[in-house]
Amino acid sequence: MNKITAAITAVGSYVPDFVMSNKVLETLVDTNDEWITSRTGIKERRILKEEGQGTSYLAIKAAQNLIERANIDPNEIDMVILATTTPDMPVAATGVYVASQIGATNAFAYDLQAACSSFLFGMSTAAAHIQSGRYKKILLIGADKMSSIIDYTDRSTCIIFGDGAGAVLFEPNEEGLGLQDEFLRSDGVGRDFLKIEAGGSIMPPSEETVKSRKHFVQQDGKTVFKYAVSGMADVSEKIMQRNNLTKEDVNWLVAHQANRRIIDATANRIGLEQEKVLVNIHRYGNTTSATLPLLLSDFESQLKKGDNLIFAAFGGGFTWGAIYLKWAYNKQ
Repeated sequence: MNKITAAITAVGSYVPDFVMSNKVLETLVDTNDEWITSRTGIKERRILKEEGQGTSYLAIKAAQNLIERANIDPNEIDMVILATTTPDMPVAATGVYVASQIGATNAFAYDLQAACSSFLFGMSTAAAHIQSGRYKKILLIGADKMSSIIDYTDRSTCIIFGDGAGAVLFEPNEEGLGLQDEFLRSDGVGRDFLKIEAGGSIMPPSEETVKSRKHFVQQDGKTVFKYAVSGMADVSEKIMQRNNLTKEDVNWLVAHQANRRIIDATANRIGLEQEKVLVNIHRYGNTTSATLPLLLSDFESQLKKGDNLIFAAFGGGFTWGAIYLKWAYNKQ
């Protein structure tokens, strides 16, 4: 019997209709299109405006898009993992609600949180479950409503983030395709450089925390940028070396869409030309847990069976890592 690997067999995505361009941001905060574009590569981002809707809305839409594109029966899904930094509410896992709403009645579900590395870490988790032989279909969704935790008077954060969701289906593979290797890291030194200060067990919500705007994302941009550039580049190089991959062997770099300069630095470190780097940050900004699956969805038609993909991400905490995956299908 051939070794079981975990392969991505379907993708789906969803982004809200409302487009917040750099020109719109110019009316909200002291910034301009040239400043944002030159520093981040972002031209616009999508914002969920529907009243009373949260991350689950985005996740459900992305999952339904995958189910429709792949023509699968949601009753066959064994597990749903929701990678997110912005759950609908504390305690009640958002992934559980998403699974119920999409008709995955035979699945168990949970949330996974590792900031911008959430989806990457979710890939590792989903693959391990598949490789155990106990599960056949695992739906991994990356979804975040970042607009719910962004202060639109803070130009260091509001220019970066957008809302969106993407989903992939993992299934067993006996052709040697799918996830080949992973190199995942974390370091608590990052705890103070990218965070939401209030709302947790150390500083519960209060009138004072709300007045002090401590429920929004805060970041030390220069420090985070420095760690992200070295972290993503280092692990990408490491996983290629460990698997004896040259730049000619790699077909695509699937990098977390946080900043165009970080993406370029990672590509340069491993010697990849721009034609092999998947980029959509100009359209969506940083959608946190959704960036990687949104790339797969947007570029699905260009991915060919057997292609070597290097995934890389960096997130708050700090969390970061790289995954080497062989693509398992051609789009029909």
